[in-house]
Amino acid sequence: MVIIKSHIVPEGLEAVRLYDYAQLIFTTIPSRKGIKKAISRGEIIVDGEQATTGLWLKGGEKIELLESNVNPPKAYQLKLEVVFEDEFFAVINKPAGISVSGNQFRTIQNALIGSIKLSKEEDTLRWPKPVHRLDAPTSGLLLVAKTATALMKLGQMFENKEIQKKYNAIVIGKIPERGTIDFEIEGLSSFTDYKLNRVVPSLRNQHLSLVDLYPKTGRTHQLRIHLSKLGFPILGDKRYGKAGEILEGKGLFLSALELQLNHPITNEQLTIKAEIPHKFSALLERENRRFKKYNP
Repeated sequence: MVIIKSHIVPEGLEAVRLYDYAQLIFTTIPSRKGIKKAISRGEIIVDGEQATTGLWLKGGEKIELLESNVNPPKAYQLKLEVVFEDEFFAVINKPAGISVSGNQFRTIQNALIGSIKLSKEEDTLRWPKPVHRLDAPTSGLLLVAKTATALMKLGQMFENKEIQKKYNAIVIGKIPERGTIDFEIEGLSSFTDYKLNRVVPSLRNQHLSLVDLYPKTGRTHQLRIHLSKLGFPILGDKRYGKAGEILEGKGLFLSALELQLNHPITNEQLTIKAEIPHKFSALLERENRRFKKYNP
């Protein structure tokens, strides 16, 4: 079988079960249940041997993830915007409101079937696979691997923080010009740099800020948690936002708009961008216009 990710457990690690540790390193598997199934199918190897869910890691072990033998997901018909594509990987502009992967049928993973061409390289994957995650309500750029080598190298680049991401968000309030947010998330150090892009007055919220976000770590819901704790929750955030400040039917105002990375095969420097969603600019203009109308 094809190895799609390899990881060396750091020395000195406090003893941890493989079942728990694998969820941190194999981000293409969306759930604890998925990890358990992968172990049961023999798709996770530790030091060359088939692993078990009860295995304890102590540091220094080599963990490998093999490509699954299960049948490809059933294709979900969804027109995807492909921003970049070659024989090794692709980048799509994920629409808001749809999960990257999971047990349900309506996912980006299923929509990739037929939307992204299979590679002609020898180590082509049986179907294209997302390399990382975006929250379901978040839109924007998503890396998709087409070969085993690209999947493994892109995964390592994320681990080594060699892929730089930029997001845009509309937050409630007038956020400072720039800064770094460093609140811990579930006991883990977490860092986000931010820069104010634009402020508009708002009858409902006093001010709304368009902010550029540069996550330096990749914790679950990091940007949403960080901005909420800072006192400037993202507009439309039903989980971490302010009660009564959700715009029904408008979704979350958070989008991944830029990726900077070296090509996993050719090492060419790449900057891949997407346009800011129309709903962002439309909302800011509408809020500004309404404020001026009632405050001439």
